[in-house]
Amino acid sequence: MTGRGLIIAAPASGSGKTTLTLGLLRALARRGTPVRGAKSGPDYIDPRFHAAACGVECLNLDAWAMSAEEIRARAAGPGLLLIEGAMGLFDGAPPDGRGATADLARILGLPVVLIVDAARMAQSVAPLVAGFARFDAQVEIAGVILNRVGSPRHAQMLRRALAPSGLPVLGALPREPRLAHPSRHLGLVQAGERADLEAFLDSAAEAVAAAVDLEALAALARPLPEPGGWRAPLPPAQRIAVARDAAFGFAYPHWLADWRAGGAEIVFFSPLADEPVPQADLVFLPGGYPELHAGRIAAARRFLASLRGAAQTAQIYGECGGYMVLGEALIDAEGTPHAMAGLLPLLTSFAERRLTLGYRRLAALAGPFPGHHLGHEFHYATTMKAEGAPLFAAEDAEGNALPPMGLVAGRVAGSFAHIIPTPGPADRAGQS
Repeated sequence: MTGRGLIIAAPASGSGKTTLTLGLLRALARRGTPVRGAKSGPDYIDPRFHAAACGVECLNLDAWAMSAEEIRARAAGPGLLLIEGAMGLFDGAPPDGRGATADLARILGLPVVLIVDAARMAQSVAPLVAGFARFDAQVEIAGVILNRVGSPRHAQMLRRALAPSGLPVLGALPREPRLAHPSRHLGLVQAGERADLEAFLDSAAEAVAAAVDLEALAALARPLPEPGGWRAPLPPAQRIAVARDAAFGFAYPHWLADWRAGGAEIVFFSPLADEPVPQADLVFLPGGYPELHAGRIAAARRFLASLRGAAQTAQIYGECGGYMVLGEALIDAEGTPHAMAGLLPLLTSFAERRLTLGYRRLAALAGPFPGHHLGHEFHYATTMKAEGAPLFAAEDAEGNALPPMGLVAGRVAGSFAHIIPTPGPADRAGQS
């Protein structure tokens, strides 16, 4: 049965979208409403919180890297789908904002609930909301939730200001310091690292349930479109070993699910626990936070030895953090070098952090993912040494040429890019 959907967005980053979305997911699930979450754009951290809040795996819906057909196919499913936006509602990649949360609203035909951080405004909330409501006729603002409201009197002033707009004010949440998220350089501290996660989610649910009209919000949802005939890319190998722990947590669940659906066997292992690499055709080291665990990785002799051994018979592929672990050494923020696998002529450092961020257009020159791909790059590492054959020819979101990305050495390949595979010619055979 086709489900229904609703988009939770805001005028800007930092408005409280994530906390509101988590509170809504947990509060609705507590009431027995079948609910699931999705996140706009290339995000590995927020989706884990979504899954913890409602008990259902979270989707990534990336309107820059995914076709409309893929987005509709991935969004399809039963129950109520709450899609958390990224940045501001109309903010996307240069030059034209492609990939914005608003694109998901257009593609899926779903209304938007606008989260407004009202902490420093009163009557000015009216022109702000009116501007967003009128900006694009294809993007419907169906309701407003006021966040970080200072007092009942403040809430009353805001509601009076918004009354002429005719938009329903679905709730007004007071300022609540207890609901702040701890964060680090790539975003929030990961869900699996919070010992207080359940208590935090319960607190968010209680705050949202007390302040938001959940029935009115759910009633705004619209039916999701039919999925069409899109099919996922074929898996790159038959048996795939995937590193999974606090240092290697940035693998898209939908990517792994696609591989399973295509007939691949997925086996997980933990480098931080010094587990050996399982026998496989492809070993995948996802991104994550190896820089925070560099000493433990360097001391994981069984893992490193088995990884070097696996490179003799299997393909090895690392993304971002996984790529750094394939190198010769990783220098931490204190300037201490830690020996890594030594499978690529690569040296990276966090002693002098430098942000690299943006979508990427990639053409594989070698490695386990041939063809052209879209992806993204987000890291603070500085490359001190990178020698040898590159993995990708690369462009930025505007089509400007970038230096070649990544490295290939024999069966081992990696780069800082997180790729989002698209079907190649062989994958498209028989697809409609």
